[in-house]
This record gives sequence, structure tokens and C-alpha cells, in this order.
Amino acid sequence: MIGKLLSNLLFPPKCVLCGSLLGKDETDLCRKCRIDSPECRKNNLKFSFLDSWAAVWYYDGYIRKSLHRFKFSRARHYAPVYGRFLAMRLQEEYPDGFDVLTWVPVSRWRKFTRGYDQVELLAEAVGRELSMEPVRTLRKNRNNRPQSGISGVEKRRANVLGVYRITDPELVQGKRVLLLDDIITTGATAGECARVLLTAGAKEVHCGCIAVANKRK
Repeated sequence: MIGKLLSNLLFPPKCVLCGSLLGKDETDLCRKCRIDSPECRKNNLKFSFLDSWAAVWYYDGYIRKSLHRFKFSRARHYAPVYGRFLAMRLQEEYPDGFDVLTWVPVSRWRKFTRGYDQVELLAEAVGRELSMEPVRTLRKNRNNRPQSGISGVEKRRANVLGVYRITDPELVQGKRVLLLDDIITTGATAGECARVLLTAGAKEVHCGCIAVANKRK
């Protein structure tokens, strides 16, 4: 108890999205972000090889900055917060649940240089909320160029083609798979992972992510 109070004095809790100090009665997000954050609701946007997808927010403004801190500035403590919000969205969209919970992995080199696999942390957080154990079903064969530095759907698809392989086909054969990612922009990465899972025998592949690019703009 004393340790927590001391920690709060030295490192006062901040809103995961906008970074402002949280008020006494605020948890995870400030009141403004809870009201104004650009929530993503179902639309007709389709991505190759994915049976469906769900996201918490649109990848805009302070959502984008928050995810950049999570991925590139060692804000790994955001994972439990993201996990709670994503799990709530998944329970709304998929009340029947899934057979397998897995994630889009980073390469060994990127995990080494970054210090963690941010989507693996997200999968662990979502798993706790959904009472599911995340299963590593995919591995990344090589450290390809970051998708964020490539423009165009076709170029992004080419950049990830053949990058992922299945760890064990028996893990997904005949299963309804929930694949987690942090961000969906063109859907090339999640789509390639879904293709590999379906080729290995998965019955369905659905994707859950923290944010999706707003294609309405």
C-alpha cells in the first residue's frame, strides 16, 4: 500500500491516450478521452483472408501517438489498459468466443532491439480478460522492412509475403482463431498471417486490434 502511494507520488498516473495527469476518480483514461476518443464501430471494410475484424479506436490523433509510445518508446505498461478495452470490444462483437487466441509476431531482431513484442504483451492482457491462454501459432522468418515506411497496398502485401510460418498446424486445424494485432492500416500484415493460418487448416480467422486506419477520410 505504502509502495503504491509512493509510486503514485513519484510517477503520477497519466491517461494512456493523451498523456494528461489523471484525476482522483479517473483510471486508465481521462474523462475527456473516454468521451471524445474516436471509437471504431463495425463498418463494411473488408481485408483479405480475414473473416472479420474488430477495433477499439480509429488510428488518429492522440490514439496514434499513444500507440507509437507503446511500440517505440517502451510504454509496455499500456498493454493491460489496451487489453481491457480490446477484450470488451471482442466480447461485444463475438459473444460465442474463439477456440484459439494468437497474435502477429515481430521478428527476433525487432524483439531484441525493442525489448519486447508489443502484440504478445497485448495478447497476454486480452487473454487474462477473456480467460484464454495465448498460443504462439506463427513465427516470423525474417526482419523485413517496417510496413509503416511503405505506401500502397500492393507494396505492403509484397513486403510481408512469405514472412510468416506456422509453428504447428495441429494448433489451428479446424479451429476458430482470434488473431491480434496492434494496428490495421491496409490489412496486409494481418491478411498474410490469416492466409498462413487458413493454409494450415484453420476454420476461420478473425482479427482484433487496438486501432484501425480510418478509410472514410
